[in-house]
Amino acid sequence: MTVPPRLGVNIDHVATLRNARGGANPDPVEAALLALRSGADGITAHLREDRRHIRDEDLARLRAEIRAPLNMEMAATDEMVAIARDLRPHACCIVPERREEVTTEGGLDVAGQTDWLGPVVRALSSKGIRVSLFIDPDPLQISAAASVGTAVVELHTGAYALGADGELGRLKAAAAQAAALGLEVHAGHGLSFGNVAPVAAISEIAELNIGHFLIGQAIFDGLGPTVQEMRRLMTVARSV
Repeated sequence: MTVPPRLGVNIDHVATLRNARGGANPDPVEAALLALRSGADGITAHLREDRRHIRDEDLARLRAEIRAPLNMEMAATDEMVAIARDLRPHACCIVPERREEVTTEGGLDVAGQTDWLGPVVRALSSKGIRVSLFIDPDPLQISAAASVGTAVVELHTGAYALGADGELGRLKAAAAQAAALGLEVHAGHGLSFGNVAPVAAISEIAELNIGHFLIGQAIFDGLGPTVQEMRRLMTVARSV
């Protein structure tokens, strides 16, 4: 039987809704636990420099309360490296970050930052953290990612989700190249019920990380059924 990709659920925007009014509700940790009961394989949370959604105490609670892999998304800053080394999540995904952006707008320029990213990868890996680099499906960036010693690359699917011509082919080629270099391949950004199947069907992709769509759809269907449906679509896509 073909093994479907793992589903990592990003719970950032549960925290966004909580922070819009203050207080404790809705609780992102409660959302994480529900997602896991509904078929998620892991939880992703992005601790941004400005703490616009996930906060330090959220990560601490997630680390203490969930019994599944926790993937901390983070910028490659001294502050975030120190937090991650202390927290020791299962994984850290290093992403580009600008204060003025609404969401992550593209992949890391690993090829242009190898001197900086190499030591960051080593600093995290030395604490037993599995390091991922969030990159565009570009051959140069994949080769650079392998050169700095990361274990995983996460392919940015934003252009694919927006319908850009040729993006599915780029994702397939990038996944094959990364796997051939010994990297585990993940993917995410902008994935939904309507576009997830072709990406989930790429045999080299081991994990999809999905957040905004799931939290938004949960307003209509509930988080549990929404996660279950995404899980089903991913499984069907890989079995065809």
